[in-house]
Amino acid sequence: MGTKKDNAIGLYMEGIRDGNAREAITKYTGARYTQHSTGVADGPDGFVAFFEPFLARNPKRDIQVIRALEDGQHVFVHVYQNLNDGEAEWVTTDFFDTDPEDRIVEHWDVIAAYEPKTASGRTSVDGDYEVRDRELTEANRQTVQRLIDEFLIPGGKTDPLREYVTEDLSQHDSTVPDGIAAYAAYAVSDGRRLKYEQAVLTVAEGNFVATLCKAKLDGEPVAQVDVYRLDAGKVVERWSNLEPVPPREAWANSGKF
Repeated sequence: MGTKKDNAIGLYMEGIRDGNAREAITKYTGARYTQHSTGVADGPDGFVAFFEPFLARNPKRDIQVIRALEDGQHVFVHVYQNLNDGEAEWVTTDFFDTDPEDRIVEHWDVIAAYEPKTASGRTSVDGDYEVRDRELTEANRQTVQRLIDEFLIPGGKTDPLREYVTEDLSQHDSTVPDGIAAYAAYAVSDGRRLKYEQAVLTVAEGNFVATLCKAKLDGEPVAQVDVYRLDAGKVVERWSNLEPVPPREAWANSGKF
């Protein structure tokens, strides 16, 4: 067994890319496996019951872990999936909790369609990926937490946002172009479409911070993942993944969060 990060990546690559669902879930999980991907039941059997038909439907699987962060007991991975030579392309953003032996015991995810050309002209996964400045992990975590608590949840305050976000913010959001003004209009202003309600998980390592939040988009509940890259104490690049929260009767487990 490797590090927590190695185990999370191993579950993805061996279990899904390589098609060894049962072997991987047995190898990398602990005494329990609590699931928040709403279509998948808890436990190794739930994982296998979901992924064995998935693997049969999708015999060609190009899966790339673009970014991976390890933070205490938690791991985050930012993953691109290309199924059946482009028949479907997805971005998955996954959070894992681990036990004292570094085995995975809980999983959350948000899945959205891959965007080859976002509003900024980038893709939804390209850009910087190298983890640097590990000595700034806690400072960067606090910057993002203040961004959420002081701006994204209450909304309204757009001008002081410049204390936390660079003027020429680089975006990978499918609908939000570059720059602090567009970001503020979408997620901070009184007329914002995306309204954050609660930060559920935060995983930070060096210059990257990933968050899972409860939110509403145009009044409908969503699970919102943001990946922030920071430089000199400010957010300079943002990736976004958003998934509607399905109705309770569609859940195979205890729910998205």
